[in-house]
Amino acid sequence: MPRVLLFASTTGYQVRSFASAAERAGVELVLATDRCHVMEDPWGDGAVAIGFEDLESRGPYDGVLAVGDAMAMEAARAAERFGLRFSSPDAVTAAHDKFRARERFRSAGMLVPDFRLDAAPARYPCVVKPLGLSGSRGVIRVDDASQFAAAVERIRRMIGPEQSILTEDFIPGREFALEGVVTNGELQTFAIFDKPDPLDGPFFEETIYVTPSREQLEVRSAIQETARRAVNALGLTNGPIHAEMRVNDRGVWMLEVAARPIGGLCSRVLKFEHDETLEDILLRHAIGNDVSKSVSVPSGRAVMMIPIPRAGVFQNVRGLDRALIVEGIEAVEITAKQGQMLLPLPEGASYLGFIFARASTPDSAETALRRAHACLEFEMTHALPVVK
Repeated sequence: MPRVLLFASTTGYQVRSFASAAERAGVELVLATDRCHVMEDPWGDGAVAIGFEDLESRGPYDGVLAVGDAMAMEAARAAERFGLRFSSPDAVTAAHDKFRARERFRSAGMLVPDFRLDAAPARYPCVVKPLGLSGSRGVIRVDDASQFAAAVERIRRMIGPEQSILTEDFIPGREFALEGVVTNGELQTFAIFDKPDPLDGPFFEETIYVTPSREQLEVRSAIQETARRAVNALGLTNGPIHAEMRVNDRGVWMLEVAARPIGGLCSRVLKFEHDETLEDILLRHAIGNDVSKSVSVPSGRAVMMIPIPRAGVFQNVRGLDRALIVEGIEAVEITAKQGQMLLPLPEGASYLGFIFARASTPDSAETALRRAHACLEFEMTHALPVVK
């Protein structure tokens, strides 16, 4: 039985999806987590704390995968040590570091905004962001010097004084995402997602992904070509990638290429021929199987990451029954737990849940999401202040 090492946070949504895929494929999945190393398997899942001695005792392995940016770096180091197929630690680290990624994109002749490290911008509007956070955490648009100072102070409260902050020109345009896999340096695209809501700031909360893209073939081709160039510029050679980019009249601007699959439960929006899931394909790829003929189903699909309306403690949601009967809605998954403290962006790192839609066209799928979301009412209470 092939054995795959999966690096994932204990709070990751995707672990169960990979476990189900492994069971279908007859693959043994070994979960390496960031849990405390002194705990004795408290969840009964056989996971091991990250540490090469522990991992070696469970080997050998036939493949490695990761969920999340930090875990991708751990996976790259493990792959290098155990001789497994994955991108190098240098490439994965560069992909995770927004400044190093910008430098490599610029060196490759790609469209790159003016960017500076720990410095005021050359012009406004600009975007201020921490180097290592993902999911738009800490990303703030500012339009003048006073807003810049306030944004830097706000980000400093999130990341501390030691970490650097990137400042770059604001890029106007439409935003997209690309999901794919890299095999020996060659990018294979599974899907291009439209992000139909304008992402102009001051914060950049991603809400809706729609596929297949409704852009003209010329634009879709340019997106794929730019993603290919970005993958090569970073030196990514093997494994899943999730890329984000903006398009305007000057062309395609690569925002980031992450060396891991799409996050949260969003992978469920992707459906492939023969009823395969994204996790099925990535597991096959990890153990060296050919996935070049894996093709996504062409029907319109969309997912909404349900935004957090304001900071507070989640109590309840009403209207689920109405949302579920909206034509085109496949599922509504509320992942927030009762009593959980939630923060919106830029400090927040989660969503209230996910809504999934399938329809004959991408437009119909997007409409279904918006109608279902309008049915939901979230009860949030104010958090009590902490007295020190």
